[in-house]
Amino acid sequence: MGTAQVSEPTDSTRDQCFPEHALVDLFVDHLSLERRLSDYTARNYRHALVNFFVWLRSQVDWPGDLNVISKTFVRSYLVEEQRRLSRRTLRNHVSGIRMFFKFCMERKLADRNPFLGLTLPKVAKTLPKFLTVRQADLLLFQPIKLIETDALEPFLAWRDRIVLEILYGGGVRVSELVGLNYGDLDLRRATARVTGKGNKQRLCPIGENAVHCVRHFRSEFAQDASIHAPLIVNRIGKRLSVRSVQTLLKKYLRMAGLPDDLTPHKLRHSYATHMLDNGADLRSVQELLGHANLSTTQIYTHVTVARLKQVHAQAHPRA
Repeated sequence: MGTAQVSEPTDSTRDQCFPEHALVDLFVDHLSLERRLSDYTARNYRHALVNFFVWLRSQVDWPGDLNVISKTFVRSYLVEEQRRLSRRTLRNHVSGIRMFFKFCMERKLADRNPFLGLTLPKVAKTLPKFLTVRQADLLLFQPIKLIETDALEPFLAWRDRIVLEILYGGGVRVSELVGLNYGDLDLRRATARVTGKGNKQRLCPIGENAVHCVRHFRSEFAQDASIHAPLIVNRIGKRLSVRSVQTLLKKYLRMAGLPDDLTPHKLRHSYATHMLDNGADLRSVQELLGHANLSTTQIYTHVTVARLKQVHAQAHPRA
């Protein structure tokens, strides 16, 4: 089989080169509406399916019958995809396509799943990056410094304090942060009700510093603090986007002299690591982070053990 350069079709060419789009649309709606997966995941799975079907049609005069897709075709596809995708991305794509075939089997549109039982390249386990406690304190001080020196419009400085305090103080995902409304906060108990993956809700302590910032911002700057009003907003009162939060974090990282490739998710890593370092048990951290499986949370114990080993190697004469 020859090698095909695969790219996602544009809307104007989708019908000509990708007649399966209606079935894929149905699958993506299933992911979003029934499985409650994030828009990001649904979009990535759609992209993986588009690439696969475009590649398939470039290789053979495929009649559109899912049952004629053999493991031979699938293995050839994987060989070519390995040349352009990272191992982690490839595994994510295969996961999405495998789920698509399962979806089709449940609806009697396919008799088998050719993506089952595949041997995929292993992904090297990497420890998550995180800030030290000193670095986290330094980062969170940056908006305060701007407030004290009148170097930034007070509305923005106090809003940004809320963003950083809840990301680090609550360990929430950035999507969970921007989704918060005033009605999701219990300031008396210093907690927030966040909506995570799969539309699952959980209570997160956010800390007294975050509560102080929210109270001040609400009384001094909020145009609308009703229960359904968004907490994190721009100047005209519109909910801030995930991308905007990522951008403002980079600004404060640079101000603090920290690597600006650290993402909001790294503050979540820092939160979990610092909690475990200070005696929190793994089950509690799992619940606070909203992890479905304990194995996802256990990566942070590896971080802690790795750092203990490093301290031991540097400090003990027999190390």
